[in-house]
Amino acid sequence: MSAQRKAAISVVKAETRQRLAELDDAEEYDEALLNGYQNGANGVEGGFARVSATPSLGRGARRPSVAGGDRTLSRVSVLSAAPKWFVRDYLATKEIILSSWFNLLLVCVPLGWASAYVGWGAVTTFTLNFLALIPLALILGDITEDLAVRFGDVVGGLINATFGNVVEIMVSLFALFKDLYTVVAASLLGSILSNLLLVLGCSFFLGGLFHSVQTFNAVSNRACSSLLMLACIGVSIPSAASVILIPADLRQDWILDVSRGTAVIMLICYVCYLAFQLKTHADLFKGEDDDAVPMLTLGTSIGLLTAITAVVAVCSEFLTDSIKEVSESTHLSEAFIGLIILPIAGNACEHLTACIVAMRNKMDLSMGVAVGSSIQIALFAIPFNVVVGWISGHNFSLDFSPFAALVLLVCVVHANFVTADATSHWLLGIQLVALYCLVAVAYFYQ
Repeated sequence: MSAQRKAAISVVKAETRQRLAELDDAEEYDEALLNGYQNGANGVEGGFARVSATPSLGRGARRPSVAGGDRTLSRVSVLSAAPKWFVRDYLATKEIILSSWFNLLLVCVPLGWASAYVGWGAVTTFTLNFLALIPLALILGDITEDLAVRFGDVVGGLINATFGNVVEIMVSLFALFKDLYTVVAASLLGSILSNLLLVLGCSFFLGGLFHSVQTFNAVSNRACSSLLMLACIGVSIPSAASVILIPADLRQDWILDVSRGTAVIMLICYVCYLAFQLKTHADLFKGEDDDAVPMLTLGTSIGLLTAITAVVAVCSEFLTDSIKEVSESTHLSEAFIGLIILPIAGNACEHLTACIVAMRNKMDLSMGVAVGSSIQIALFAIPFNVVVGWISGHNFSLDFSPFAALVLLVCVVHANFVTADATSHWLLGIQLVALYCLVAVAYFYQ
């Protein structure tokens, strides 16, 4: 997650943060919860008479009602006995969980696990765990952004580098450990193309419906475009050389050596990108919510992050376990499943956030979400998988198929061409989405 992606999510969550900040300023609602209910219904009524004008805490976070009877008062008494930090974390966690209709898909988590253990079939297991990853990615994005707000740009950037695309990384790692190298390459390539073409294209299109021409920062756009081209070249060299230059008997060792060296260079470039974004040129990526305060306490954030990451890991394992059977039973290639289907789960958060901020004419933030996430995958997730494979004895390389390398090159060149003048409108969005559909059709019939 880039600094702009963090800022974009902050914009989307600004209403929630404002409500919690108002409660912090007045401390009326917390005090009412903690101290206002000792005298029964009269205490409740009196406690809330002072805060009747305070905004609600969002979807699902209702104030206790006197009309609720003993059941409501029982719930209130539990809250009144709890520490103040617990009450705030409870409200903030409730807001995060209820903040999107996507989170209704959390019911697929236990169903997906049950399908894997009971044996409801590979397609059912794949579908349920795939759907479960969508809300998990969304919630992880909220919690990661909350930690980034707490620790500031530098540490926050490192947290985002680790957890910003945790779903894509988890899925690719489990596929790597199962020697599904085609799925690893396709899922990471698909995540880049999904962000760069589908997410950015929808943002341009929806933003263009509300604003005839939109602009974004040209300097940061050029920096991001050149980094994407660098990553594209890093993937293309082993792929092309394996076909054109290297004798068959020397090919495998040469490709692995070049891929591992390239992966280290790409990781160094990613660290330099973080320094550029967070320190030396932070003003180019500065968001509008720099004074935001975290919604959750540190312990709760870390606990939720750990728990949800563990759940993502289990869902990812069940998902990757079923890919081969799904491919055979549906006659969809592993490359199509990895390139087109799997990125949907990890990119739901980016897609929603980028479109919302684009419609609000915040194109720098929208670009940061889509392009920044593509850079994270290209310069961090792909070389990270190569290095992990190197350490663990799984020979994953940057030797993507020549067609995959060509697709990546063409898409990056076209996206750079579309964004070259730092302006956008709805027709450019249509072009990007159309190119994504062309790639999807090509892989569907591959």
